[in-house]
Amino acid sequence: MTKSFLFLSDFDGTLSDKDFFHVIIDRHFADQRDKLYDDWDKKVMTDLDYLSRLFKSIDRDQVGIDEDIDAVPFDPYAKKVIEHVKALGGAFVVISAGTDYYIKRIFEKQGITDVKIYSNPGVYENRGIQLKPDPNGSYYSELYGIDKQKLARDLMKEYNTVLFAGDSLPDLKAAMLADTIFAKGKLQNLLDQENKEYVAINSFKDVENYLATHEEAIINGQR
Repeated sequence: MTKSFLFLSDFDGTLSDKDFFHVIIDRHFADQRDKLYDDWDKKVMTDLDYLSRLFKSIDRDQVGIDEDIDAVPFDPYAKKVIEHVKALGGAFVVISAGTDYYIKRIFEKQGITDVKIYSNPGVYENRGIQLKPDPNGSYYSELYGIDKQKLARDLMKEYNTVLFAGDSLPDLKAAMLADTIFAKGKLQNLLDQENKEYVAINSFKDVENYLATHEEAIINGQR
């Protein structure tokens, strides 16, 4: 079956119920928790710089960091949605401003395969996770490491219909390009400000319910 539609999804806070960096702060930097969250909210540095500094300072061996990754609460309905998308002939793709280091491990643990992941490359090095985005890459962003809008625009060229799931500001511009938006958290208010329609979700259970009742429209390129 031809892949007539594309489902793009953010990872942290969307496919997971908690961002990986929140897990790291809460587990290992509790004494600095308030300041670290405040710095993130006030954007005292770019998201890329913030996550790069935090992840490389974890100071745990690889087994320990794997334990941290395993503590990320993955949405229990996400795998079902991914399988549903594939069964309908669609492609499911993750675009994340985090790092593929933990996304790949989580997907492997969940038994999720054949999902393309676009994210900041990460490696275990010096008792932390080192982010290694390519400044010369086609989708490089100084702010996030990856430009989701530019990437989404290129990916969607080959598909009749595009669905997008996200939860926060880095997802906004990419989401605006989609035919159907599934919005969690802060993304809902941001889309309201843009007068952009969306499907409000609390989890991927809501996405699965939507897919179950809109299969024909999605396959035929209708909203």
